[in-house]
Amino acid sequence: MNHPATPQEQDYPLSAVPLEARKSLASMGLVLLGFTFFTATMWAGGSVGTAFDFQTMLLVLLIGNLLLGTYAAILAFIAARTGLNTALMSRFAFGQVGSKLSDFILGFTQIGWYAWGTATMAILLVKMTGLSQAWEMPLMVVFGFGFCISAFIGYRGLEWLSRFAVPAMIILIAVSMTIATNDGGGLAGLSAIVPSEDMSMAAAITLVFGTFVSGGTQATNWTRFARSGKAAVVATLAAFFIGNGLMTLVGAFGALVYQQADIVDILVAQGLATLGILMLFLNLWTTQDNTVYNFAVAGCNMFRTRRRKLVTVVGAGVGTLLAVLGMYEWLIPFLILLGTFIPPVGGVIMANYFVAWRARYPDLETASLPAFNLPGLAAYGLGSLAAYTSPWIAPVVGVVAAALAFALIHVATVAVKERRAEMMKPV
Repeated sequence: MNHPATPQEQDYPLSAVPLEARKSLASMGLVLLGFTFFTATMWAGGSVGTAFDFQTMLLVLLIGNLLLGTYAAILAFIAARTGLNTALMSRFAFGQVGSKLSDFILGFTQIGWYAWGTATMAILLVKMTGLSQAWEMPLMVVFGFGFCISAFIGYRGLEWLSRFAVPAMIILIAVSMTIATNDGGGLAGLSAIVPSEDMSMAAAITLVFGTFVSGGTQATNWTRFARSGKAAVVATLAAFFIGNGLMTLVGAFGALVYQQADIVDILVAQGLATLGILMLFLNLWTTQDNTVYNFAVAGCNMFRTRRRKLVTVVGAGVGTLLAVLGMYEWLIPFLILLGTFIPPVGGVIMANYFVAWRARYPDLETASLPAFNLPGLAAYGLGSLAAYTSPWIAPVVGVVAAALAFALIHVATVAVKERRAEMMKPV
């Protein structure tokens, strides 16, 4: 039975969200859009834009974002039905102690994103205003702790910030794409542009999928507040297919025209330096607070503490340190890492929910769960290995391989247990 939340645990870090605390579709959609409107997604799109012609680029973005949206929507449906986030669902999939593996993986990736966003904002401000480079490190510290304020407040803080930032980012996207279209000579001119870089379609789709697969895996932190599975799916597809798709498209569009993946240089070339600073600040803030919030939720589950606000500040400190140490330069390798090792977590959770628990978890607080759920851990290992060695789209391979591995192991385990029980019966 879930006890009432105190002010310190108002976002239910260690329990299911009760029905009376659920949010509207509009509220949840705004928060998720604020999360997916992320500058790093534009960078990933920029890398795709320099490697393909216009038609192929659109196809890559469509496939990558559709796969990402579908993956996140399935997890969102489970979260809405159960009221649980990914960290808590991991207890069923990996065990009470085994779930700390996913806490570590997801928490590490989120704090890596936080570090990258913090460093990016400081570097952007210095580059676009002409300040001395000596300002970069102090600004990283200011932004590193400043960005976590709304996450410290909780869901309400994230929602209010998104109300301002999402419309602002939509305006920037519209203006930037209009200028890029004109500079590229319209649709005819865009179709004639020859790419300057080389990348396989599989690698490009992996990049698009991997850019936000960590966020998609942990979007359950908000979709668990949905009033129905349908509302969760609609909000998630709007954010991860349409919202994330727009961000990759504007980055790819600009890179195709200007043949460079750096969104800052593109905005400067378009004469949007001043507007770009304001919009990108809001854009980064709405993702940064969601990111450090994700870290806090994973941390609460790992250490079994309800002190979410304290874990939020600790996460901001770790992220700031990584930013100072140079996280800005590690983006592409980081994305490839995410696309390989994060999706199998979601694959195991999906299979565990639908196959092992038949789409109905027992009450988390009274459920008798093992310390380690070996089928879940083994399936995660097999899914990660399949993704790492796959020449095809690694994230998709990881999800499917982990889900199939868990289903097969679970069915085989149940069959063996039933057989042993049959043999133990007295004749």
